[in-house]
Amino acid sequence: MNKLNNLRKEYGEDSICKDDLHSNPIYQFELWFDDATTAEIPEANAMALATVNAQNIPSVRMVLLKHYDDRGLVFFTNYLSRKAQDIEYSGCCSVVFWWGKLNRQVRIEGKVGKISQQETQDYFYSRARGSQISAWASPQSSVIKNRQFLEQTSQEIDNKYPDKIPCPDFWGGYRIEPSSFEFWQGRTNRLHDRIYFYKKENAWTKKRLAP
Repeated sequence: MNKLNNLRKEYGEDSICKDDLHSNPIYQFELWFDDATTAEIPEANAMALATVNAQNIPSVRMVLLKHYDDRGLVFFTNYLSRKAQDIEYSGCCSVVFWWGKLNRQVRIEGKVGKISQQETQDYFYSRARGSQISAWASPQSSVIKNRQFLEQTSQEIDNKYPDKIPCPDFWGGYRIEPSSFEFWQGRTNRLHDRIYFYKKENAWTKKRLAP
């Protein structure tokens, strides 16, 4: 028997008013992100990243937001990975944050491109040694023979660079430059609040959408 209907959840009475949201969606995102971290949501910076390839086949995966400011949102990956190849093809992406404890979702769309090498290196050298080794050891999205390949390659990298591990040139950051934001608040009876921001002539406009 299909028990999916039993998973239905009734949301609370929390609401959002279009006029109450900040006129700058980046600042509004920061307010909601702070709420998510205050609520101790595990890995509140986890976001689903959606891309599309040259055959118009979409793919989505979870990545971690590592920085954000007025310029956009930054994440890091292998430049040879599937997501990176998709980005190279289309130059755009979308991400979704889901903070279930607060019944909130934020959806962002925009152009995406590599950050500077200096920004990448600054972040790389702030990472734990194990994470630095993994950036070298994993040929991300490539077929590998077994788990032992990763473990052996990691050990080889560890032995090769006993002191400072250099930042690989095939790994680095991307910045999403948002063209739209949607702030979603779950409400009772599925009459959710959705406030949509879009950029026009370098200015943000916000509208309410039907749930």
